Amino acid sequence: MPLRHHSVSGGPRLGRLLRLLAVVGLVGVSSAAFALSIELPQETATLRSSTLPGYQLAQQHCLICHSAQYPATQPPGEPHSFWEAEVKKMKTTYGAQFPDQDIPAIADYLTKTYGAEAGK
Repeated sequence: MPLRHHSVSGGPRLGRLLRLLAVVGLVGVSSAAFALSIELPQETATLRSSTLPGYQLAQQHCLICHSAQYPATQPPGEPHSFWEAEVKKMKTTYGAQFPDQDIPAIADYLTKTYGAEAGK
């Protein structure tokens, strides 16, 4: 079995590694110098307006994470239990930060505005 000679100074491998690190460093510096700035369009979607207390709570809590169009994409005519489960899911599964005491009012607003009681 042939023995391989390992150079103490690193030899060609060290040189290649240093050249690679220099290239990576130059790419990193140049990409930072040419960072893009992206300006997003103004949000135009809104939740359906309501005088229900849950409307203000939904604007305050729900729109932090998703668009105002999200409730309209849910199956039409869903009952209060569906909307309450959706609001709870946002908190327990997705980590939305809002008080538990706000859940009934938000679910009530969603039921009466997007769900089974919409238009009544």
